[in-house]
Order: sequence, then C-alpha cells, then structure tokens
Amino acid sequence: MGGTIIKWLGHAFFQITTPKEKVIFIDPWFEGNPSCPAKLDDVLKGDLILVTHDHFDHVGQTIELAKKTGATVIAPVETAGSLKENGLPEKQIIFEGIGMNIGGTVEVDGIKVTMTQAFHSSATANPAGYIVGLEDGKNIYHAGDTGIFQSMALLAELYPLDCALLPIGGVFTMDSSQAAKAVDLMNPKKVIPMHFGSFPILEPNADRFKELVTNNNPEVEVIILEPGQEATLD
Repeated sequence: MGGTIIKWLGHAFFQITTPKEKVIFIDPWFEGNPSCPAKLDDVLKGDLILVTHDHFDHVGQTIELAKKTGATVIAPVETAGSLKENGLPEKQIIFEGIGMNIGGTVEVDGIKVTMTQAFHSSATANPAGYIVGLEDGKNIYHAGDTGIFQSMALLAELYPLDCALLPIGGVFTMDSSQAAKAVDLMNPKKVIPMHFGSFPILEPNADRFKELVTNNNPEVEVIILEPGQEATLD
C-alpha cells in the first residue's frame, strides 16, 4: 500500500488518492474557478465526491463529475435533495438519495467519512466539514468554509489528525490568525491552507499563516501548495 496523494485544485477543491487508489473529490469547482488548473474533461476516475455546502464555488460541477465517473456523492440532506432535483441520480447519492448529516459516519469501500459542523452559511442545509478516514487508518480533515470553533479540539481528540485542510482567506472564512489558532486546538501532523488567493478580497497568500504556525507549533508541518500541486501523506 502506497501513500496518500493530496492535490489542491484551487479554492476549497481537493483530489485525494488513497493508498488503495480510491479517488475522492471535495468541493469540485472546475468551471469559473480562477485558480483551478484542471478541467472536468481531464478526470478519468472518481469514487467519492464530498460536498461541504450549497454555494456555487463548492457544489461546483458535482453533478457532471458524478455522472462522468459514477462516484458516490456525500452531502448534507437538503443539499443532496437539491442535487437530486437538478439531475443527479439518487442511486449515486449516499443512502439512496437521502444524504447524511452532522455527526454521522458512513463507510464506503473502506473509506470512513464523518460529517462535522462548520460555521458558515448555505443555500440548503447546514454547512459541514469532513473527516476522511483512509484505509491505512490516517485521518484527513477538510474544514469546509468555517470560522474557528472550540470543539475543533474535541474533533481532533476523537479523530487524531494526520492532515488538516484549513481555509485562511478571511472575509467568508477564518483568516490566517484564526486558522493558526485552529492548529493550536487540533495539533495535526500536517496542515495545508486553502480558500485563499482565489479572489482579490481574500488573503493573497499563505505566508502569514505559515509564519504563525511555525512560531507557535513548530512540530506541525505546513505545506503550501500552488493549485495543481500535490503533497504525499506517508
């Protein structure tokens, strides 16, 4: 079994390839994403698609991607309902079109997905984050769009984090200072910042975030990716 490959495709969009070569997409926003270097036509395989909330820059091309790959979609209940109303076959939505909700865990082909709270807004349902438990026992946390919250520490206690994917852009989510404090709460082995640099009103880079985390938690590896770049989780 090899390592896990985490590819950032801009904004909150990630592609995760697991040790057993399962391909997981999170918030797949291709079209209109100013920082995404990939196209939907480039995708050859997909097993799971996780949607954190119902905003255009996160739902993105979930329906098109799911239809192309046959992937199972995991989303909050009402967001799943909206996807179904817009043409996603219910057989491709977890629990035969129902979706799931915060606190729930589902296992799909050896991948455990736990839906967590996130503090944000959404056109349907409550926004969410996900803790993805891989076949080798490692945990990756995608916080979704959120502000900081104290129970991030409790989540990390329940699911020790090998890697956290955290928004740092400000305006709509945590900024670098809050995200660095979130690292204090969770103490992941690695952290990858996201949701920055996509639009002019967001923080343009992750320099300050890296400085804060390195000063406060030098044992945490900060991995700053450019869109299209990958990190390996050994």
